Amino acid sequence: MKKIYLIFITIAFFGCKNTSEDNGKLKVVTTTSMITDLVKNIGGDLVEIEGLMGAGVDPHLYKASEGDVSKFYNADVIFYNGLHLEGKLVEVLEKMEGQQKTTVALGEFLDKKELIGSTYFTSNYDPHVWFNIQFFKQFAEKVTAVLSEKAPKHKAAFEENNTVFQEQLSQLELEVRSIIATLPEEKRVLVTAHDAFNYFGKEYGFNVVGLQGISTATEAGVQDVQKLSDFIIENKVKAIFIESSVPRRTIEALQQAVLSKDHEVIIGGSLYSDALGDAGSVEGTYIGMFTYNVNTIVNALR
Repeated sequence: MKKIYLIFITIAFFGCKNTSEDNGKLKVVTTTSMITDLVKNIGGDLVEIEGLMGAGVDPHLYKASEGDVSKFYNADVIFYNGLHLEGKLVEVLEKMEGQQKTTVALGEFLDKKELIGSTYFTSNYDPHVWFNIQFFKQFAEKVTAVLSEKAPKHKAAFEENNTVFQEQLSQLELEVRSIIATLPEEKRVLVTAHDAFNYFGKEYGFNVVGLQGISTATEAGVQDVQKLSDFIIENKVKAIFIESSVPRRTIEALQQAVLSKDHEVIIGGSLYSDALGDAGSVEGTYIGMFTYNVNTIVNALR
């Protein structure tokens, strides 16, 4: 982290030009693509957004570049997930707070009693909270409040955008439950590359099992593969899933382990877990990603 310290020193002495002064827009930096999409929905054309992580980027392993640190320093607001999702960015973000920057860890504002505990993180919570739509609705409320505070003249517009987005999320919830209702309960077993879908499973009645732990920084060993292959056979699981931000080789190894024991299992598709799809695609939005995931899961497990 010495390089990052030097960057902070350079910025502190020489400063950087804040582009929000040029166009009158709030300059917002976001970490994950889910949060980037959220801020776009609330801020619209009234904010200038720079998202650090694009499609297929794993936030657990993401490291800040010199350019990222400069973006942080020039931002009016920094929104991130928190709960140690962006583990390698935490130190940089904490230093931004020391620079009197408005940094908002959205996950930290959720009721901890509703979160899933984790032994893998010092925060003791599973950070993949966006797979509970109600939590994401709370994220939207917090983003609206922060943007309104930073740019009060646009408060009415931010609140109107939030109202529209809240309605869209409510409709998403209804659609998701309708699709899942077509899948028999005994078939609701979701096996994926890592434990990103526990909130999804809790909310919609799926037994979720990940080959890796909650963080992709952990490696799956031979014993993990063998143990999970036995589970798949015992529970007659029809399909398993790769993830867009995790190398597919781990799930392919799991599939081979199951096939070697004379049990047929297919790879049911690729799910979006820690990142959205490509910008400009349907899956490049939170709502599109969620709908795609649910359809992919249900169609493969039927």
